[in-house]
Amino acid sequence: MNPDDLQPLTLDAETALAHAPPGHKDELRLWLRLLTCATLIEGEIRTRLRRDFDTTLPRFDLMAALDRAGGMTLGEVSRRMMVSNGNVTGLAARLEAEGLVERRARPGDRRTVLLRLTPKGKREFARQSAAHEAWVADLLGGLEEAERAALFRLLGRAKLSVRAALTSEDP
Repeated sequence: MNPDDLQPLTLDAETALAHAPPGHKDELRLWLRLLTCATLIEGEIRTRLRRDFDTTLPRFDLMAALDRAGGMTLGEVSRRMMVSNGNVTGLAARLEAEGLVERRARPGDRRTVLLRLTPKGKREFARQSAAHEAWVADLLGGLEEAERAALFRLLGRAKLSVRAALTSEDP
């Protein structure tokens, strides 16, 4: 089945350009397709996190960042998640109240506080991340292995293109 033949759940910006002549605004159409795919996947992940774990995507993302890094300051988490320190502080406080995150002084620098997952937090994140991985596999399961590999490679090239364009624009 051709993806362009699928009926959209809602009218989106990509669909609005669907009948433009071939070659017309190709870059814009590509960006809108990427944005639409990301938005659809993210929306479904948010719904499933709420339904299955009574949690939110920002909470999941914070736990994921801590799981990967082992421990981070609020500022480091803020930069990695690209949100304000205030947002991270609120998220961390709620996760701490649930026993999923703890604050500890950084070894050798007692003035710096690190956030870390507690053992309970590690167990809970392992449950959530296993489900998250299965959901993504399900959502992208309509693609064959070769299609996923080609898409991954092409998106890598697109990422390099964007980075190169951003670098060339720097003063």
